[in-house]
Amino acid sequence: MTASRTPPDHDAPPVEPQDMEDMEDMEDLRQAIELLFFAYRDFTAEPDAILARYGFGRAHHRVIYFVGRSPGMTVSQLLDILQITKQSLARVLRQLVDEGFIEQRQDVGDGRRRLLHLCEKGIEIEALLTARQAERIAAAYQNAGPDAPRGFKDVLRGIINKKDRQRV
Repeated sequence: MTASRTPPDHDAPPVEPQDMEDMEDMEDLRQAIELLFFAYRDFTAEPDAILARYGFGRAHHRVIYFVGRSPGMTVSQLLDILQITKQSLARVLRQLVDEGFIEQRQDVGDGRRRLLHLCEKGIEIEALLTARQAERIAAAYQNAGPDAPRGFKDVLRGIINKKDRQRV
């Protein structure tokens, strides 16, 4: 799922250190980047292991997660969220449909549109994967204190491209 349909919009100019204070700021930013890399690695490790038992990867996880969050979404809406090519999604979606995790229903209002829904197997794996990741986030929130959830979400929203911030 690395193919991107559109380049990211850059909301801010690149940071260029000008003096010693900026160098310290850059070090703080580098530490944040490093933390984000390690956090993502550990956040995805357990779900990756679970998905591997089914022959699935992170692309499958993303599809299952977002279809579970928005039952009845269209393929076009999913493409817009994931920012991948139709070809990339088609391969993953076909496997999930063929193996009974997702079903595509024809939209009664517009027969050309396919609406995506999790099947029972999809509901079960989505719940398992989400529970594992939610446990990790809940533990981190608890360790960081009562203001952590809001601050963490604010930082993540700030990282997301402006055009997508209203989604979350």
